[in-house]
Amino acid sequence: MCFHKKRSLPLGLALLLSVSVVAAEGDGFRPLFNGKDLSGWVPVNTAPSTWSVRDGMLICSGKPIGELRTDRMYQNFIMEVEWRHMKPRGNAGIFVWADDITARGQPFHRSIEVQVLENAYGNTRGYTTHGDIFPIHGAKMTPVNGRGGSRAFPTENRSKPSPNWNHYRIVCNDGNISLAVNGKVVTKGREASPRKGYICIESEGGVVHYRNMRIKELPETPLKPGQVAIANRGYRCLYNGVDFSGWRASDEWQSRDWVFRYNGQPDAVGQAIETTESFGDFGFIFDVRVSGETKPCEIQLRGSAAAVVTITPSLYKDVLVLKGRNWNRFEGVLRGDLLSLSLNGKPVLKNKKLGDVPAKGPLKIVPRGPINFANIYVRDLAKR
Repeated sequence: MCFHKKRSLPLGLALLLSVSVVAAEGDGFRPLFNGKDLSGWVPVNTAPSTWSVRDGMLICSGKPIGELRTDRMYQNFIMEVEWRHMKPRGNAGIFVWADDITARGQPFHRSIEVQVLENAYGNTRGYTTHGDIFPIHGAKMTPVNGRGGSRAFPTENRSKPSPNWNHYRIVCNDGNISLAVNGKVVTKGREASPRKGYICIESEGGVVHYRNMRIKELPETPLKPGQVAIANRGYRCLYNGVDFSGWRASDEWQSRDWVFRYNGQPDAVGQAIETTESFGDFGFIFDVRVSGETKPCEIQLRGSAAAVVTITPSLYKDVLVLKGRNWNRFEGVLRGDLLSLSLNGKPVLKNKKLGDVPAKGPLKIVPRGPINFANIYVRDLAKR
């Protein structure tokens, strides 16, 4: 009798644990982060040192300001995650329904942002540290509990200060989004666009930890044109935001987080910066900030003066944005000796035939005065 009683308790516990495991696997959730490595995630505009994994946590150094995105798109889903800032006033975010790469002149994607602010950042009429939701960089959303703009504000303050862990449950369904902070829904938005895209995480300068990240996909709902984010086009970023790894650069070039800058004298002939990698047929994107006094700057494709994108205000009078801190986006394709180019979404060149263009070469920037660059992406067209 005693022998059987001693065995019955472990057996009961084993059955209970077995049932618990089956229930956990049967609730429809799966890990979004496996706790071991970055499988399933794509670094967008950050350095290898930006993201690390330790003790089941995904750790972001916050340097540079930038993002990690999922390798696939999601439409309707429930996402759960725990996060904590390791320093007061930490600023981070979770972005849903995002494009494949960052928006023009920004280190962030067009998306709906779920705010991840540390409590010491403070609360104002314009933002809180307790789970705001809002559209950024061209996305749209109608807030529930708004204050006249597009930002949705929480109905209750539930976030815990550093270094405490906080739990988020984000429900995205048919363009509607809600956020539960530490077990209670406090923020909602509706009529979002896009409403299918990538999930991204980021940190802006401070160390933040993420863990127990999981997702449950919900049934799809009909989508209208414009409600799907831009899918992966194969772009990868050439500048990591930390240093000039992958480039040959003089001391006149300065790495400033997600922006890099040439600081040469306005009347001096600039020293070029070029990639250590060579390209054949490729697509490219780069963002540049200029003024009316900007000296002509050459982007030499394949390192050749025969394949040049010249940046100067006089060439793009009706398209180039000059005022304030505005950025311009050049996007193009070089196939063989044919160059196509657009500026801020407007076509500038279409299959312009170039002469004496080498088959391969680096991407080379030849400045003749101070100028800022960001978001330099390339994609290989050899197999496209």
